[in-house]
Amino acid sequence: MNFFPSRTLAFYMAKMLTLRTLAVLALLVLVLQALDLLGESGRILAQEGNGQGELWTYVTLRAPQLVARFLPFAVLLGTIVTAATLNQNSEVISMKAGGLSAHQILAPLIITSMFVAIISFLFNETVVAPATARLSAWEKVEYGPIPAASNVRTNVWVRDGSNLVNAKTVIGRGTDVVLRDITIYDRSSNGLRSLMEGKEATFTGSSWMMTGVTQFNVLTGTEEQKDSMIVGDTLRPDQFTLANVNAAGLSFWQLRSAIAELKEAGRPTMGLEASFWHKISGPLSAVLMPLLGAVAAFGLARSGQLFVRAVLGMALGFAYFVADNFSLAMGTIGAYPPILAAWAPFFLFFLIGETVLIRTEE
Repeated sequence: MNFFPSRTLAFYMAKMLTLRTLAVLALLVLVLQALDLLGESGRILAQEGNGQGELWTYVTLRAPQLVARFLPFAVLLGTIVTAATLNQNSEVISMKAGGLSAHQILAPLIITSMFVAIISFLFNETVVAPATARLSAWEKVEYGPIPAASNVRTNVWVRDGSNLVNAKTVIGRGTDVVLRDITIYDRSSNGLRSLMEGKEATFTGSSWMMTGVTQFNVLTGTEEQKDSMIVGDTLRPDQFTLANVNAAGLSFWQLRSAIAELKEAGRPTMGLEASFWHKISGPLSAVLMPLLGAVAAFGLARSGQLFVRAVLGMALGFAYFVADNFSLAMGTIGAYPPILAAWAPFFLFFLIGETVLIRTEE
């Protein structure tokens, strides 16, 4: 029952997995970042005033997303390389000859992947979520200047009866919301009646105070300018702050708060709840990778089946990612319950990995 009969052996295997995972992750991020930058550099440089600094800004915002997305892949490939190396050098045979079971051989790798999962979760909360929110806001303004505030939403559309309201920038939460570059389309059953534009609008408690107003009357063709104007008696602040909730751009606790606000407003939250639970199950998927890639560690290397076993481990790992993405998509559209959408692939492939390991090695 002692899963770590040798401390030296445990640290040796943990070090092997860590180094190979970091090497694979660095290679993946470097190649994918280069390809992604080639595709987006034209759009970034097309914005007047953008240059090399904006390209580096894009890299710093995009690279954390790539690290978070491909870290479980890196653990899978790192496990397969580690397992194949141990098998090729007959180290697995030596461990089994010393009395270690398959689970004892994998235990250091699984513990290492648990630490990777914890680091991944913390990295997602502190780095990836803010970077994703800022990059999303930057993309919506075509890589132009965006406010430095962290709680910024861009290009938000809200329906007010038959009218449409567009705010290029929404800053703040609750009653402290500030709208900038507002356009109000006053429509009737016969079409557009007037077009109103304003520089900034703040919530007064029952309506909105809009400054720098320019109103164009479509019927008469006249334009009128005012310093300020009261508008939107039926518009609520949460219509702007909750209009576009980007789960990837919010941390675990921020997303939980947004879901609570949406529920109070009577809006559907199943898709966001699936993403909420996936913020835990996603990083935790790294723990599955040593189990799914373990088939490469066992079997005789001289039998010529090491390559086949490595491919089988890779296939199991990639099958998990396909199932995970499919389940999350089903949860987002409400076809699956949120908890099932986030956790079903994890437990399914945990059972598959254990079944393969027990039937073949134990």
